[in-house]
Amino acid sequence: MRIAVTGSIATDHLMVYPGRFTDQLLSDRLDRVSLSFLADQLEERRGGVGANISFALGRLGLRPVLVGAAGVDFAEYDDRLRAAGVDTSSVKVSETLYTARFVCTTDLQQNQLATFYAGAMAEARNIDLASVVGRVGGLDLVLVGADDPEAMLHHTAAAHSLGIAVAADPSQQLARLDGAQVRRLVDGARFLFGNEYEAALLQEHTGWTEHEILRRVGTWITTLGAEGVSLARGDGFRVRVPAVPSNEITDPTGVGDAFRAGFLAGVVWNWPHERAAQLGCALATVVLESVGTQEYKLLPTDLVSRIGSTYGHAVAREIEPRLAGLS
Repeated sequence: MRIAVTGSIATDHLMVYPGRFTDQLLSDRLDRVSLSFLADQLEERRGGVGANISFALGRLGLRPVLVGAAGVDFAEYDDRLRAAGVDTSSVKVSETLYTARFVCTTDLQQNQLATFYAGAMAEARNIDLASVVGRVGGLDLVLVGADDPEAMLHHTAAAHSLGIAVAADPSQQLARLDGAQVRRLVDGARFLFGNEYEAALLQEHTGWTEHEILRRVGTWITTLGAEGVSLARGDGFRVRVPAVPSNEITDPTGVGDAFRAGFLAGVVWNWPHERAAQLGCALATVVLESVGTQEYKLLPTDLVSRIGSTYGHAVAREIEPRLAGLS
């Protein structure tokens, strides 16, 4: 099974504020907010939704096709992704613009304030998914992640017209999309990803109830932070998968991307969705314990141990053979 991941490719600037954002917010002045937070730490890392998910899939032994737009400064990042097992031949490299920038500040409660500068990402709308399919010899699933909004719409329409299953993941771009656009991205998706807040925002934007959304998608996967993840289908299937406990919470950036990669790897391996979500939760916790979205150490014995401690040794024994050969 071959997966293409469409989405942003970015450089992350990650800062830590040693306090709580909420302490500085005045409930009767929220219509005029002007705040500055003095950060104690700054880390510059490689990131972007599409790149993060692809990187993790590559580390899990798959060879995902990354579809997105990067800037004139992409060469070093390209080498890094290729070394991780990512097919980057379908990345459009701008001749004039720089790779997108994600600037994020995290407080002591893991709340985040972030701004995203599109840069070269705006050129992703010029990528022809049909040409990508022809180059790689076919695709079985296209994840449409947060990207240039026009690119997200084009990739979704192209995948449907080509008969390729879609995993819809509008996430951070829900704020930029109107109701009609969100409906186009979601309707007919095999998988729908989002966190708990985004699930509520999705219903508000589309005007669809939870039941109506479940009639239009295959499986709705909602991440719940420390509470794990919920899976739901229109046939009444519902399951809650608890999170894998963390030894030390370091940086939540990229945790959702890691979950998606683990889940999709399980899908490729034809695992039941609950089992795939368990691997996703384990990988998400590994990323939570490191600074940056791609700096984590992926140790098979560590993943199996975490899975066994959380979900039982029988589950760990099922998963272990697939992870044994990872480096």
